[in-house]
Amino acid sequence: MKRILITVISIFLGVVIKAQDSTLSLRQSVETAIANNLEVKQTDLELQNASVYLKQSRANLLPNLFGNLNNGLNQGRSIDPFTNSYINQQLNYANFGLNTDVTVFSGGRLHNLVRQNALNHEAARMDLQQSKDQLTLNVILAYLQILNNEDQLIQAKQQASVTENQVERLEILDKDGAIAPALLYDLKGQLANDELSIISSRNSLNTAKLNLLQLMNVPYNRTLKVEKISADQFVAYESSPDEIYQLATKQLALVKAADLRRQGAEKTVKVAKSFFYPTIGLGANLFTNYSSAARKDILLSTSQVTSGDYIEISGNKVPVYTSQRTYNSEKINYFSQFNNNYSTSISVGLNVPIFNAFRAKYQVTLARIALKNTEYQLETTNIQLKQSIEQAHFNMTAAYERYLALVEQVENFTSSFRAAEERFIEGVITQVDYLIAKNNVDRAKTNLIIANYDYLVRTKVLDYYKGKPLW
Repeated sequence: MKRILITVISIFLGVVIKAQDSTLSLRQSVETAIANNLEVKQTDLELQNASVYLKQSRANLLPNLFGNLNNGLNQGRSIDPFTNSYINQQLNYANFGLNTDVTVFSGGRLHNLVRQNALNHEAARMDLQQSKDQLTLNVILAYLQILNNEDQLIQAKQQASVTENQVERLEILDKDGAIAPALLYDLKGQLANDELSIISSRNSLNTAKLNLLQLMNVPYNRTLKVEKISADQFVAYESSPDEIYQLATKQLALVKAADLRRQGAEKTVKVAKSFFYPTIGLGANLFTNYSSAARKDILLSTSQVTSGDYIEISGNKVPVYTSQRTYNSEKINYFSQFNNNYSTSISVGLNVPIFNAFRAKYQVTLARIALKNTEYQLETTNIQLKQSIEQAHFNMTAAYERYLALVEQVENFTSSFRAAEERFIEGVITQVDYLIAKNNVDRAKTNLIIANYDYLVRTKVLDYYKGKPLW
């Protein structure tokens, strides 16, 4: 146990150190989160619990076998178990038995219990898979949020760098008295705004890192680095909501679990109905006992002696002789009594339910109510799933259209800013016009980054519903 504990701690620390000191991949993030997540572990315990119930229901089909031993000491008047007669002495006794019984017919109860627990076990396995899938999706979304914020931070730094270059140029002109000081101060104010954007983007990045590490259940590390995932090339998502829904009902563990529980509830109804049927059982028994009072007589010798009777032969009395045997009494040993007292029996039992205070009837009623409830749960799951897919598909379409529009907007504002920058350097336009053009392109680029990852996130959600690998 000490070695196992040391190994587990070493692995955990290794994962933490790796997360802190090197670049973290998406696969490592998901695997660490699944390994450390307590809800996943609890769901796994529920699966183990369902497995035990399944094994027990299968074992119920096997015969029972019981052994019993009873050893005692009596003082005074008691019944000798060897002769069944009264004795008045100290008596040691022992009884040994071995019996077995098996249910031959119970209205299908035992077999339906096996089927019910098998379905419940499979449903628990689907619950575990669903827990892992949902956690995987959350980790991927948090991972993409880090990449999103990293790109926004890079963009904010680039914006500040452009402004800083212009500030340096105006400072030179201001020293030469070539411009009004207000122009320099306005641009410095813009630089301050750009620096605030850097601070805001850095804080958002640290928050995204915190969210990911909390999902992984490892200590926070602000120096965490993650591997890049390409999010530059996009094509329209081809699957329709109906196609995704049809795949989800076949692939998604959430739907499978609900359907398996409905099937398990059907078996519960059959189990409840079995109490209306008689039960037939077969039993067998083996018994022997021991008594310290048990004795046996051993013949020592035989002699002829007169019996006291006589017969007359020709007027003469002739005595009658009889055989006289001499015995020695000794105790019967333990194992000899086992063999002598050995007995077996076999029996068939029939238990017919005549009246049981309507318990069987009400159990069937409750089982049917539970079945109806699982049917409603399955229907609710399917409805919510369909609505979620429709909403997710709508959000994906909107994100894609917004992304395409922003791509064109960035191109236009970039061209406009280049022209404005050249004209500002030449002194043709004021700094107000320059700042307007700069803010337009900066805002468009930031929005494009957000739309970039927003669309990627929406597609990952739809891939999750389709049961498609998320990386």
